[in-house]
Amino acid sequence: MTQKRRSNRDNMKWHRVDLHLHTPASNDYLEPKAGYLDILHKAHSCGLDIIAFTDHNTVSGVRTLRKEVEELDLLERLNRIRPEEKQKLGEFRYLLNSILLLPGFELTATLGFHILGIFPPETTLRELEHILLNLRVPADKLDVGVTEVGATVDVLTAYRVINEAGGLAIAAHANSSHGVAMQGFNFGGQTKISYTQDLNLHALEVTDLESKRRRRTATFFNGSKPEYPRRMHCIQGSDAHRINQDPNDKNRLGIGDRATEVYLPERSFDALKELFISCDFSRTRPFRPTQAPFDHVQAARKQGTNIVQSFHPSINRRGGHLHAILCDICAFTNTNGGTIFVGLSDDPKDLVAGVNKPKDATKLIRSEVEKKITPPLDIEIDEQLSQGKKVLEIAIPVGEDPPYAIDDNKIYVRDETDTNLAVRDEIVALVKRSLEAKDKVDTTPPDTSQPVTDIDLSFQNDVSPEPKTGVEIVLAESRKGKHFYSLRDLRNGNIVHNVTRQSARKLWQYALTEHETNTVDCNKVDWQGDIGLWKKYNRGGQTRYDLVQRDSDKTLHIYYGVTEDGIHGPWQKLFNHVDDDGDGS
Repeated sequence: MTQKRRSNRDNMKWHRVDLHLHTPASNDYLEPKAGYLDILHKAHSCGLDIIAFTDHNTVSGVRTLRKEVEELDLLERLNRIRPEEKQKLGEFRYLLNSILLLPGFELTATLGFHILGIFPPETTLRELEHILLNLRVPADKLDVGVTEVGATVDVLTAYRVINEAGGLAIAAHANSSHGVAMQGFNFGGQTKISYTQDLNLHALEVTDLESKRRRRTATFFNGSKPEYPRRMHCIQGSDAHRINQDPNDKNRLGIGDRATEVYLPERSFDALKELFISCDFSRTRPFRPTQAPFDHVQAARKQGTNIVQSFHPSINRRGGHLHAILCDICAFTNTNGGTIFVGLSDDPKDLVAGVNKPKDATKLIRSEVEKKITPPLDIEIDEQLSQGKKVLEIAIPVGEDPPYAIDDNKIYVRDETDTNLAVRDEIVALVKRSLEAKDKVDTTPPDTSQPVTDIDLSFQNDVSPEPKTGVEIVLAESRKGKHFYSLRDLRNGNIVHNVTRQSARKLWQYALTEHETNTVDCNKVDWQGDIGLWKKYNRGGQTRYDLVQRDSDKTLHIYYGVTEDGIHGPWQKLFNHVDDDGDGS
């Protein structure tokens, strides 16, 4: 955490934002005679602090509002303003001082995907239109405000152009129509991954942030999925094409009907952008007009412990609690980064214990990290309120210089729900990752002369050759009467050699025990084609599966301890088949 941000923490407050508003400048606006002053009045009446005009492939709405205010201002300076015009100018000034209006647009990229580009309030119209031209919106379509404008740039180029121009790139309604998450598509593969994980993308706008469904979009992009390791900021916006919600169609929202709250030190574009490029995911929440405020900690608790999240009821040295927290910090930064909550368990049924002296606890954690973890690691620690108790949230980034170690020689990694000392092959992999990152310096700008127009079909139906979590025993050998194994981590593909039952960590030990004592019987596997379910069990409150796959030469591959995060494509269909038959539950 930078010193500037620490000094601003005392000024932090929640601000209500709606970053996806259309105006009559959009051809499909449902109230074309609505005035821009009416739009601002509605935004103010529902308590919005920050809004963005994001018309389809145009900034004409921003131009119209600015021109109207400028003309009234000119009449006032010339002393030719009429009383009703003076009143209107006063209302504009009051509302634009109360609400931060950000200029932007909703770009239709190649293949019809929608992307929001949002910019600082001082950005000129000429700059905004220049950006749209760079995105290949035809000059004769700049003022039309339609969704179909011909061949523009591909999604990744759009993210880059918007980001390099100083804007926020947000994937619009990512989980629905024209969304980059491609929900409902039976293809996508690597393209879908890149469209939702690109470093130039700042956030995903989703429509199911308040959904109770287990598979809601924000949960999918929380960093625990093997193919989507970058945790994404997920927000919601109204995508309003009218001032008020249509009483006859609840899906046609009005201004502020689906808003987000953001925790900022000030109401500014810079503060908003700093939030979206940070790894602090506790500072956004869906706005709830009639309910209790969204409890970010309890929402995390419902997801439970996983590869990017852990919980510690206490920070006491006695009992090893503080040391366990340090081990998790080290493991997270060596793996995918993550978040640690201190002051509660991972069981939503348990009462929140809280942290008695959070400021002292924060100082203690920082001091221990500085003394014990090398190389230096910058973490963020914030106080959160849950069930009336103060808890600490520690955000740990993916380390830029792995391996990180405690006391110079204890290197930890995260293995799904567990933190473990790294073995030799894992340490080698961390060193390689560090060297590759340092060597990956390419100053040649990417060739964007040709847009990407084809979806990658290499993973039809999101098919992968295997699950994406769990382990596979790839080699077994005996030396002087002792069994040694090589195990492959299905999440990252790393192979660890010379593992024994005595040296194996929890999941590995389970796999080796099953391998040695519970041989797979093909006749008892619940098959669907060449994939099947062998066993379902529960470990640490999490359901796991032992899965089997036959390759073309009938060789069996057994995948032990697969979690739900690793089940997709044909594996998901297998479980649907099992559920339909009433088995495996």
